[in-house]
Amino acid sequence: MTLHALPSIAGRPDVAHAEMANAIRFLAIDAVEKAKSGHPGMPMGMADVATVLFSRFLKFDPADPAWPDRDRFVLSAGHGSMLLYALLHLTGYEDVTSDELKAFRQWGSKTPGHPEYGHTPGVETTTGPLAQGIATAVGMALAERLLNARFGDDFVDHYTYVVAGDGCLMEGLSHEAISLAGHLRLNRLIVLFDDNEISIDGSTSLSCSDDQLARFKASGWSAGRVDGHDPEAIAAAIERARNSERPSLIACRTVIGFGAPNRQGSEKAHGAPLGADEVAKTRAALDWPHGPFEIPESVLDQWRKIGARGQGARRSWIERTRRFNSAPRSPFHDALNRKLPCEYVAAVAQIRHRFGTERPSIATRQASQLVIDGIAEALPNLLGGSADLTHSNLTRAKTHQPVRPDFFGGSYIHYGVREHAMAAAMNGIALHGGFIPYGGTFLTFADYSRPAIRLAALMGIRVIHVMTHDSIGLGEDGPTHQPVEHLASLRAIPNLLVFRPGDAIETAEAWDCALRAQNNPSVLCLSRQAMPTFREAGCEQNLVAFGAYVVVDPEDGRDVTLIATGSEVSIAMHAAELLASVNVHAAVVSAPCFELFRQQSREYRTAVLGRVPRIGVEAAVEGDWARWLGDDGEFVGMTGFGASAPAAALYREFGITPEAVVSAAKRSIERSLVSRLAGDD
Repeated sequence: MTLHALPSIAGRPDVAHAEMANAIRFLAIDAVEKAKSGHPGMPMGMADVATVLFSRFLKFDPADPAWPDRDRFVLSAGHGSMLLYALLHLTGYEDVTSDELKAFRQWGSKTPGHPEYGHTPGVETTTGPLAQGIATAVGMALAERLLNARFGDDFVDHYTYVVAGDGCLMEGLSHEAISLAGHLRLNRLIVLFDDNEISIDGSTSLSCSDDQLARFKASGWSAGRVDGHDPEAIAAAIERARNSERPSLIACRTVIGFGAPNRQGSEKAHGAPLGADEVAKTRAALDWPHGPFEIPESVLDQWRKIGARGQGARRSWIERTRRFNSAPRSPFHDALNRKLPCEYVAAVAQIRHRFGTERPSIATRQASQLVIDGIAEALPNLLGGSADLTHSNLTRAKTHQPVRPDFFGGSYIHYGVREHAMAAAMNGIALHGGFIPYGGTFLTFADYSRPAIRLAALMGIRVIHVMTHDSIGLGEDGPTHQPVEHLASLRAIPNLLVFRPGDAIETAEAWDCALRAQNNPSVLCLSRQAMPTFREAGCEQNLVAFGAYVVVDPEDGRDVTLIATGSEVSIAMHAAELLASVNVHAAVVSAPCFELFRQQSREYRTAVLGRVPRIGVEAAVEGDWARWLGDDGEFVGMTGFGASAPAAALYREFGITPEAVVSAAKRSIERSLVSRLAGDD
């Protein structure tokens, strides 16, 4: 392993470590004070640790925040955002100006209350919900090892550092994340634990007596404790961690609100401004005679040298990669390129044609596996996985080899029963770059993944969740495993694409949409039970990309429109046949993705839905179906939880049948007619 070290900085004797750290402390104090809102205690306590990390170890270049081989720095304790913003400003990130610090937590500023990816240069991931940061960092560290295995040290050679607090480690997600990282021996992951023994309610002893060092060691980590205000001890601990064969926890014993005479060491320093009097006393205690947001020229100059140091490392990396001929370089840059290769286009077209020609009657989870098999070789950066449900989710391609602690050349991750960590790690993999991650679980367990899914939607990153067993159609496992409210719940998340394909062709098209959505996470909701393929070969257009489209359109005009998703499309088609036998003309619309349908023009939506009564059919609760059904419409679906029985019996007993759809259609047509007649009167 080749370590590409950073050059040392010629320090100025008049700039001591304490001055460097105090610059962070007082920028945080002043920004929180001006905003009259925020969390000064953590930045004040962790300023010494951050100064050592950024000045001696972290590989970064403010001139190119997205440089692929930079170290990743994740502030998992996102409430302490001014620690990060102060560092970004001091080291020279162009957009994080002094004015932006003064606008902390204000409308339109680059310094929101919690760090936001894509909003502030230098912020690697959106943090705020505690433990999401550390779990996301696991994905980043995993992506680094996977890319390193493929392309070597000259291309990929960096660390992932995390600052986490007591709250991050109390959250259950952290257990899953550290367990996964320890199992995979992600030795480029270093967590700096702000071990200040304070939470919002007071001392952590009120609620927690865990031995965190023992806990991490039990999960396969190296772990030790240092004085978080001793720069040499901090540096030595980081150096040991960088040479460890395991991921490392450094518990930094700090004083929250360090330097504030009447607040330090107390929960009072956590989440509120210090107040003018305490700020003045803190300036005196730390010998900082400068006004708000004033940084001495010598201190700022030293911080800017730290920021500029990374330029040499970045240029060296660029030169190394240029020295290689195009054969190894092209796959590397292809991996970082978010666009899909032309080989993929041909592969997905082939699988769609196969489904249209053979018209198989299979579960959409089976169709999904065939899609993955069909595109895996054309997409070498497709990185699969499952939360211990591989043979139920059908998420592993035949060509995929599993990732192991001793083999990072694989393309499939066994996440174990860790849905929380899987979802967050996939975010980290996507943010790191180089892979398109997807992972499987049951749809009913979307609740475990939801916090990370929400953050993926907020960040606008391409992460694909394959969630099978999508309805009461899974049968005998009963209501604990039968999702009824989950579709509505997921559809409520902005910027998330929720797909529920109705046959094999729609499954292939849903995968295509998810892979092309560079700025959206996606959820593929797939069936356990088989369903017929209602589409035929011949249509080259991806109809799922429209969100909803007409499957059956009567030649003599419509009396009613039947709208369905997933396995219920075939129920709607059968109902249309029954209605036709009594001279009622029913159109059938498949609506695999409400979000994409909402994006279509008003004219297109009207053409699909028609101006007649509408019936919605879905084996789930109604949710936002009312938007598509209108006042004269009716919904055929679930109104409560499921039950344990064979799928056919459940659909019959819960009234999700062609006959029920026919009855609803007749009622809606009658209501509409009565309403029109009343209007004529």
